[in-house]
Formats: sequence, C-alpha cells, structure tokens
Amino acid sequence: MDRKKCMVYVIDDDEPIRKAFGRLMRSADLDVETFSSPDEFLSVERRKENVCILLDIRMPWSTGFAFMESMAEKNIHLPVIIVSASDDVHIRERTKELGAKAFFRKPVDDQALLDAIWWAVSEIRERG
Repeated sequence: MDRKKCMVYVIDDDEPIRKAFGRLMRSADLDVETFSSPDEFLSVERRKENVCILLDIRMPWSTGFAFMESMAEKNIHLPVIIVSASDDVHIRERTKELGAKAFFRKPVDDQALLDAIWWAVSEIRERG
C-alpha cells in the first residue's frame, strides 16, 4: 500500500492533541489536516479516497457520536478511529454500533494507531 497517499483528518478540540497527532502523521509520511470541531471539518472540501478520520468523542460544541450519526445521514462513509480520554463500556459499544474501525484511549501507542490507520484505509480500498 502506498502509505504516502493517505490523508488523516484529526478532529479534536484540544490543540496540543491536534499538533501531536499532526507531527505523528507527518513523521509516518501521511498527509494530515486538523480540525477543532466536526463543524469545521464539514465546512471544507475533503478527499474521499485513501482517508481516515481520527475523532475525539467529547468536545464542547458537539460529540463524536453526533458527528458519526450526521456522516451516516449524509451518506458519507469514511473510516473513523476514535481516540478519546473517555473510556467505558457504553462509549465503546456506541462507537462500534456507529461503525468506528477502532477505539483508542488517550494517551495512544503511536505504532498501534498508525497500524490501525493503515488497516482502515486498506480495508476501504479492498471493498472499493
């Protein structure tokens, strides 16, 4: 898989987290764009192929759950990986119901996260 052509969209209200994920993605030769909210993400044109979304669950003006529900309603099917400080059975079950490809609790193991991104993007390609 040509990993360099992958785009990762990071949606998290915490600026230091966005910056850290941005550095990680660039160090792995992945393209990255960061957004402070789901609304900011939805307000711009974005790639639809070879992409993955890293999504926080709890944000001041929205939730990752609401974002995933909105994406489904708009028939936007991009792989989502949840990265959250919140971790309980309800959150994990709900993210699975909404189609998240993986769930990670912050702080995240960098290599495990990168592996999940490459897997999520390659799975979409194979279904293509």
